[in-house]
Amino acid sequence: MAELRGIADDTVPALPRGVKFREDKARGRHVLLGPERIFEADPIATEILKRIDGRTTFKEILGQLTQLFTADEATIRPDVEALLTDLSDKQMVTL
Repeated sequence: MAELRGIADDTVPALPRGVKFREDKARGRHVLLGPERIFEADPIATEILKRIDGRTTFKEILGQLTQLFTADEATIRPDVEALLTDLSDKQMVTL
């Protein structure tokens, strides 16, 4: 697992060139596709990745997720940071 470094509120996560987030309708799942790699997203990761558009800040994404999951930011922030940091380390998300 990636070392948790923390993500600044004004960070704008984006998918780097060559990385796509797609729904695999045949298999009923969402996948993150990169050069020579594929990651299957679970339902929570799917909700996080749906919000990465290269315009929305990390703080705004957290706000949307707190409403969606009816949870406070302090509860979900560490998990969202861990996922995005891990994907960043794998060059599947830019932070």
